[in-house]
Amino acid sequence: MSDQYDIIIGLEVHVQLQTKTKLFCRCSTTFGASPNTQTCPVCLGMPGSLPVMNREAFQLALKTACALNLNVPRFTKWDRKNYYYPDLPKGYQISQFDLPMSEDGFLLIRDPKGQFEPKKVGIIRAHLEEDAGKSMHDEVAGKADTRIDLNRTGTPLLEIVSQPDMRSPLEAKAYLNELKLILTYLGVSDCNMQEGSLRVDANVNLHIKSEEPKKVATPIVEIKNMNSFRAVERAIAYEATRQFDEWQETGKTIKDAPKTTRGWDDAAQITRPQREKEESSDYRYFPDPDLAPVTTTAEEVEAIQTALCELPMAIRDRLHDGYGIPEYDADVIVNQGQIAVDYYEALALKTGDAKMSSNWVQQDVLRVLKERDLEFDQFPITAERLATLLKAIMNKEIDTTRAKDVFTQMLESDKDAPTIMAEMGIEKVDDSAIDDLAREVLEANPKAVEDLKNGIQKAVGALIGQAKKKNPNIDPGTFRAKCIELVKDM
Repeated sequence: MSDQYDIIIGLEVHVQLQTKTKLFCRCSTTFGASPNTQTCPVCLGMPGSLPVMNREAFQLALKTACALNLNVPRFTKWDRKNYYYPDLPKGYQISQFDLPMSEDGFLLIRDPKGQFEPKKVGIIRAHLEEDAGKSMHDEVAGKADTRIDLNRTGTPLLEIVSQPDMRSPLEAKAYLNELKLILTYLGVSDCNMQEGSLRVDANVNLHIKSEEPKKVATPIVEIKNMNSFRAVERAIAYEATRQFDEWQETGKTIKDAPKTTRGWDDAAQITRPQREKEESSDYRYFPDPDLAPVTTTAEEVEAIQTALCELPMAIRDRLHDGYGIPEYDADVIVNQGQIAVDYYEALALKTGDAKMSSNWVQQDVLRVLKERDLEFDQFPITAERLATLLKAIMNKEIDTTRAKDVFTQMLESDKDAPTIMAEMGIEKVDDSAIDDLAREVLEANPKAVEDLKNGIQKAVGALIGQAKKKNPNIDPGTFRAKCIELVKDM
């Protein structure tokens, strides 16, 4: 953020829909196949071939539109967007122009850390279109070599275009995180950016703060080639600074220069100029004569809305309100996906301690998943088994430090916590034994007793260490409380 200007940010997100076949033909959408092996006369645009709409792709788009509060018109059509690229064999892209399949919605974003106020980001439209192919640039023996892979040609994309409502890179990242979560919870896309399933273009310019009544706006720049949300955040921050420096040098405003595109160079952490941006008239849109328009009834839309899963924002609110855990905790859990939410809820219900369950999921379960590069559904300890360990801690049968050792053993076997604790010789120490041990340690450490009487609470730490040497099964919290109680009576 700057006190000299406001950053104006709008995002265009292309989402590959999770269908088995392409948008207008039966070719597979499987990622990673050998180049040019997933093509046919239709997606290659051969003369005489005719496209047929993939109904599943349209249904997934409708589901997304409902989740994003978009209006779904009763009538939509297909248009040809004409331009030439080597990886666009037809010389046009089948898209939607003036009558998109959904428009005028919003997405609510919040930050659990409170770094910005909750905000509704408007969504102008979400429309279906087919993807182009891929140009692969290599340099072999000092010579440039470009090859074309058309496997991706015709893959179904949903383009989601936001209003320029975001005012910081942090808000843009929050919008993308929330959008990705919704798409994955709905099951409409895997949103794998490394495989091109989710691509982001950011439109950025500045409103310079001035005493003049009219705002001073810099030319709009569209940033491309960003392969992570962190890259989007950095690219926007860099571009804002670059545009302000350029405005100070040239004084050019949005009226003086056309919209341009710049590519993000992640290695150099800068944007680089690419080309001037075309206007819609340059694409010579016209209705595709080979595809029939699509009609959608109010009953179809209502049925999809009714069948929608619980969305991430609602789950966060439910976990926060229903289980009493902090908003940050709820956010971390929800960000791991529906399987993580189900796991946490099962654990919290089994233990009866929502906060302890949240702590263990965030700190220990997620740590293991990261260390072992596992998905949540691959975590080896079920919620029921982990609950046995947490209950043992709650019942003071084991302290947290030794519980971590039991947790490690549980990762390598199907045994529950009580079984492993028995094998490790861990057992609960009764109150009388704790009382006797506390008296013994206090009598042997008069200096610590004096410190405790003078309010130096850290003195009890050394006493706990001595007690653990005498009986490793002692519960530190219970022992600490007993020592403080006895000292008061001395």
